[in-house]
Amino acid sequence: MRNAPLHEKQAVMFSSSLADAPLVREPAHAPVAHLVRGGIVEGIHYGSVVVLGADGEVSLQIGDIEAAFYPRSAIKPVQAVAMVRAGLPLDGELLSLTAASHSGEERHLAGTRRILELAGLTEDHLRNVPDLPFDPVVRDGWVREGRMPSRLAQNCSGKHAAMLYTCALNGWSLEDYLDPGHPLQQAVAEIVEDLTGQRIARVTVDGCGAPLFSLSLHGLARATARIVTAAPGTPEARVADAMREHAEMASGSGRDVAALMRAVPGLLTKDGFEGVQVAALPDGRAVAVKIADGANRARVPVAAAALARAGVDPELLTEFAGEPLLGGGREVGRVRPVRSLEPVAGTAHA
Repeated sequence: MRNAPLHEKQAVMFSSSLADAPLVREPAHAPVAHLVRGGIVEGIHYGSVVVLGADGEVSLQIGDIEAAFYPRSAIKPVQAVAMVRAGLPLDGELLSLTAASHSGEERHLAGTRRILELAGLTEDHLRNVPDLPFDPVVRDGWVREGRMPSRLAQNCSGKHAAMLYTCALNGWSLEDYLDPGHPLQQAVAEIVEDLTGQRIARVTVDGCGAPLFSLSLHGLARATARIVTAAPGTPEARVADAMREHAEMASGSGRDVAALMRAVPGLLTKDGFEGVQVAALPDGRAVAVKIADGANRARVPVAAAALARAGVDPELLTEFAGEPLLGGGREVGRVRPVRSLEPVAGTAHA
């Protein structure tokens, strides 16, 4: 195996210790939040939630945490770890951008250009889909200025630029870097399995065009816990440090992900489309959330409630309780997590 490619060596290392892939089935989601208007439950958000203790054991589960699902962009920290393991030399802001679903601010565009420059490449090498900036204010500015969708502005451009840089460093082909059979994507898949501890159930294509690997919600929480508890200087620790220290590069100004990392010391968190959120604390406590209908209005308060259940001081999470529901311009209700997510009496806060 001395001269074998990186991904072949990793396959030998990890294949013997992996659990079976999660089952592909209709998830048995359960109520995780109520839309309450005027004291009456007007709507119900279904989903699944898992809370892991510092020992890695499940301390709370709601719904179906073992069914196969797609984590969407919540898997980006794991993808970034895979690239660093494969030789990506980035740190700080640019490594945070590698794991980002960014807002399309000028700092994000400039950072992506810098990664491409380091690789000796240009925007023309990117294979993600052209798009307008994700942030509505930034996007409206683009429209007013008559700017067109671009691959650079699309929220995954930092990840794609880093993928190209990783390929260039390893002598891998650039044109087909999004092919699931490409050495880069094989290396990513193997690290996904390594950190989740389970085999991948299915592979499809994410919105940006990159391969998307299915796993369980439990596996996603476990992978993120392993990233934050890794030894200093490891690829995992480098990714966690970069995202926490440069939270706005991993998301954007005014985004709840950045605000949550600023509010809770040491927290690493990442969101994903279709109502996914994962978060982990330095001691390994972790939570993962999937909202069945993909609603952001439920994702944030449910994730905050799960963190409180994991022992985070609720006072640090007050701004993430969800936006008020308005009636005639005044607050008449809000989205409220279900009672089973309320903190247990006597839980130590951290």
